[in-house]
Amino acid sequence: MPIPRDVPKMERISAKQRALEQIQRWIIEGTLRPGEKILDGELAEVLGMSRTPVREALQILEMQGFVEMHPGSATKVTPIRREDVFRIYPPLAALDATAAEMAAERVTAEDIRSLRLTNEKFAEALGNKAFYEALILDEQFHQTILEAADNPYLTSFITTLQMHVRRFKYVFLRKMVISPARSIEEHAMIIEALERRDRETAARVMRQNWMRPMREIADRLQRKEEEKKNEGE
Repeated sequence: MPIPRDVPKMERISAKQRALEQIQRWIIEGTLRPGEKILDGELAEVLGMSRTPVREALQILEMQGFVEMHPGSATKVTPIRREDVFRIYPPLAALDATAAEMAAERVTAEDIRSLRLTNEKFAEALGNKAFYEALILDEQFHQTILEAADNPYLTSFITTLQMHVRRFKYVFLRKMVISPARSIEEHAMIIEALERRDRETAARVMRQNWMRPMREIADRLQRKEEEKKNEGE
């Protein structure tokens, strides 16, 4: 029979990719808790697929640092440790600062308008104590700058690191926002620097926007560790 030539291509997602995205989301959001044992058979049953794509997805998650796999032993969700904050935030700050530098050369008037609107919504969400919404808006702000930088290598590295940062926020900081006033102010400073095409200032403030919460989050985690230790005594 005649086959139409103008049929739009259907986007297909493999079972492995579907398993990867779902398990990754469960880990980031804390549905699968740090240190929790993972059984590929149970995951396969819940996801409605065979074990093979689940195992392949777990291998990718191991490379990304979300799970720990040991042959002949249990696969577990990677624990979150205070030292991980110092391993993840500095490279993310450096990469995002580079993205801000590159974006300063390419940013459009529409990008600036979008950033201002996002920051206004971010401030409003914080004022309403809508912390989950604020987290999403903060990510949108950084994503707009990353897209303006237009560098696929930066996008790949930053996206992976941001997933780990999101995991910190979900698991440990569900109802706590780090220095909200400072975050709003830093966003505004970044926007102004980008509008002026001031690469150095955009990069400096962007780095500060990551390194300041790094120290605050590390202190928060240390307090939680001390509280847990005191409870066990």
